[in-house]
Amino acid sequence: MSPALHPRVLIADKLSPAAVEIFTSRGVVADVKTGLSKAELLEIIDQYDGLAVRSSTKADIDVLAAATRLKVIGRAGIGVDNIDVPAATKAGVVVMNTPFGNSITTAEHAVALMFALARQLPEADASTQAGKWEKNRFMGVELTGKVLGLIGCGNIGSIVADRANGLRMKVIAYDPYLTPDRAIELGVEKLELDDLLARADFITLHTPLTDKTRNILSASALNKTKKGVRIINCARGGLVDEAALRAGLDSGHIAGAAFDVFVTEPAKENILFGAPNFIATPHLGASTAEAQENVALQVAEQMSDYLLSGAVANALNSPSVTADEAPKLRPFIQLAEKLGVFAGQMVDGGLTAIEATFVGEVSKLNVKPLTAAALAGVLRPMLAEVNMVSAPGIAQARGIVVTESKQELSPVYDSLIRITLTAEGGQRAFAGTVIGGQPRVVEMKGMELDAPFAPAMLYVNNLDKPGFIGALGGLCAEAGVNIATFNLGRTAAGGDAICLVGVDQALSSDQMKAVRALPHVKEARVLSF
Repeated sequence: MSPALHPRVLIADKLSPAAVEIFTSRGVVADVKTGLSKAELLEIIDQYDGLAVRSSTKADIDVLAAATRLKVIGRAGIGVDNIDVPAATKAGVVVMNTPFGNSITTAEHAVALMFALARQLPEADASTQAGKWEKNRFMGVELTGKVLGLIGCGNIGSIVADRANGLRMKVIAYDPYLTPDRAIELGVEKLELDDLLARADFITLHTPLTDKTRNILSASALNKTKKGVRIINCARGGLVDEAALRAGLDSGHIAGAAFDVFVTEPAKENILFGAPNFIATPHLGASTAEAQENVALQVAEQMSDYLLSGAVANALNSPSVTADEAPKLRPFIQLAEKLGVFAGQMVDGGLTAIEATFVGEVSKLNVKPLTAAALAGVLRPMLAEVNMVSAPGIAQARGIVVTESKQELSPVYDSLIRITLTAEGGQRAFAGTVIGGQPRVVEMKGMELDAPFAPAMLYVNNLDKPGFIGALGGLCAEAGVNIATFNLGRTAAGGDAICLVGVDQALSSDQMKAVRALPHVKEARVLSF
């Protein structure tokens, strides 16, 4: 490879020197330029094929528009809040992260903050070094025998559970994706959120920030906690209502809190600062030498592989397949993922098993990436940052059984993919195929239909009675919601029926109440893809 053909990567945030060594040894030119202003980044980004960042550099829509040569962004860490993933996707830029490199470090930080809260270590240290000897002021509590409540029991949460069990704490957990068998294996008791709030002496959060988890510890939730509770957040700012937490600390209902993450970062000022028994650290969850080394090595290897061979790993917006497999698998990966997203939005919790079945010609391909794509789709409505590579590990951590099967003969379609979910409410199956290169839904609830996917859709299960279609259309017209596509399926005349409606904008909660109130409607949901 001539020097002119060597891919170039800009390392814009501080990474371990090992990252540069890996890039160089693989034939990738790596320039280290940290602390760039946005204007400086915009001026040079068009010279690079890859951009390696941590959390400081913002790869926003302006940067992506200027990055005419960019092929891949590598995030040394998990969260991609600083990367505009939709804009990157539109620009054809792969976004990769390193989902597991920080797990032990973040879990240990949460445990360290729990100890610090229990014994008021920061305040005791400051008091003692100020020349005071306030032995009676700092009365702590033991961790042994206390109840630790985990909100989120995935990769990091399960590590915290293991350490807490070693401390002889009683561990309880709220996680819709945690199965009873996995809970027993981890030595935790699975509870609903309200039950956890009422029982926990300490609460630690280990869940991503999504629409479902934002302010999961709201003012209402905090009011349900046990008096004297102590709360730790090393996950994401925005999981806890900071103003409500401050009120709880001031009133004494909450005995203490320790946060490593905040709604606004850098957190130069915050309503929680100065509150009684409040400990703050500047997003140190991943800040150990070991973690920095791990994520640096991972991101350099992944980016090099992609730039040199086209292989994709740990991508949030692109399937993980080899360069040789990509052309054949791409349309089926898109189908599997969209079917998964569809299925994931149709299940409210208690997911225990996922089965992917491949029928016809698709069964002759390497279906592992297809199963991973379907699994990522199923989990994505709850876990925003899940991708094809991280999804299997996330499912395993929650005890979700994932199986796949093949059937060479397809009676109707050349190729068919069926996703079957098992949850507390029973089983649901969704099937689709590729027609003209585009994914389509062709079966659900045992009913045949033929529906394309749309960014916003409405699903309705109803009795097949005259007037329903007109009533639904009239309701959408009154709401100013334009119908783009309308597809129907039914068991028999007058029996169970479904419709999938592509709409130009999602219906509001009030509009959905009106849909559910229509005669003969059994279930209605808003879907997004």
